[in-house]
Amino acid sequence: MNVQISAQEISEKVGAVVDECVGLEGPLLPILLGVQQEFGFVPQAALRIIAEKLNLSRAEVHGVMTFYHDFREQPAGRHVLKICRAEACQAMGGDHMAERAQEALGVGWNETAEDGSVTLEPVYCLGLCACAPSAMLDGRVVGRLDDDRLEKIIDEVRR
Repeated sequence: MNVQISAQEISEKVGAVVDECVGLEGPLLPILLGVQQEFGFVPQAALRIIAEKLNLSRAEVHGVMTFYHDFREQPAGRHVLKICRAEACQAMGGDHMAERAQEALGVGWNETAEDGSVTLEPVYCLGLCACAPSAMLDGRVVGRLDDDRLEKIIDEVRR
């Protein structure tokens, strides 16, 4: 999925986010979060702007952004499905659920379906170990994921 955003729009919106957060202690994470909320991802052009305004290297900003898995370099699909890959979920059938989701959606980890309907992401613990395996669809947690629940999720993201 390719999104076209003008350099001027990026500059204006990123500048506004930076100006809003620059006075905070440790402003880089709030700025990256704000930029992602603004665009749905963090455009590469934003890294240079952020670095200049915070007097950091572009590599420092890029390093922080890529360290945290929730920051995206590309827009996500209309839905984001996260499937837990932690040990408790794996022990309760999470590998099977992950394989079924990838096959049914036609995407691998951190990929977005060609029609832009869904992005599939691994997550390493949703805190639902007692309800394993678990997933999260658009911020809504789903415990005790099984074939039927997964099928309902797949139907929902395809609508």
